Amino acid sequence: MELVLLTALGVGGATVIGSVIGFVFKKISHKFSDIVLSFAAGVMLSAAVLGLIIPSVEYGGKYGIVITVIGIFVGAACLNLIDKIVPHLHRLVGVEDEKHNNANLSKVLLFVTAIAIHNLPEGIAAGVGFGSGNESQALLIAGGIALQNIPEGMVIISPMLAAGVSPKKTFVCAMITGLVEVVGTLIGYFAVSVASVILPFALAFAGGTMLYVVSDEMIPETHAHGSQRGATYALLAGFCVMLVSDILLG
Repeated sequence: MELVLLTALGVGGATVIGSVIGFVFKKISHKFSDIVLSFAAGVMLSAAVLGLIIPSVEYGGKYGIVITVIGIFVGAACLNLIDKIVPHLHRLVGVEDEKHNNANLSKVLLFVTAIAIHNLPEGIAAGVGFGSGNESQALLIAGGIALQNIPEGMVIISPMLAAGVSPKKTFVCAMITGLVEVVGTLIGYFAVSVASVILPFALAFAGGTMLYVVSDEMIPETHAHGSQRGATYALLAGFCVMLVSDILLG
């Protein structure tokens, strides 16, 4: 349990680390952030397949493939529904108003809420990984999610500061979005631990949410600024790093 809690804090804390970097380097180049985010996308893609989806098939027994496919689509559909209700980061980066520097409270709240809501399924994915009992794979999954949280934490700072939010409140908001992942990790862990029968579906569901995030959020964002080739190779590098790590850790 101690390892789960420490990992949950690490996953959530990655957003805070990213936000600190965002404060230090307020004008991070798109090329640099795209490369980092692409690498994280590759790590998450590999973690979703190797750490969640394949184990889901294995734990599901006779109907494992059916449970896994259904779980993947249900996970993706849930995030799609969330997207319709609350748009995510790349749709809200324009929260600042060039004509009015005063904070627009409703936009800022929407901005923070969107990030927090999308962080919850990622935290659940990390927790479900621990619930499977395979700590090495669970740590790889959590590491992939944490790595993705660093560039996300970096890019949320500038829009909020530009919207007129004070640095102190901006940092508090970043901490809140990270705390949501801590809560999500604990929810995922306890849900699977209490009802192990749902483990195959929960693993596939978590894998589906991660695939959705990579395809719908991360890849479009990294290809939006003319650095497609570098972003593609960074994604492949991230995937291979996670693949090698998974093989070495067994």
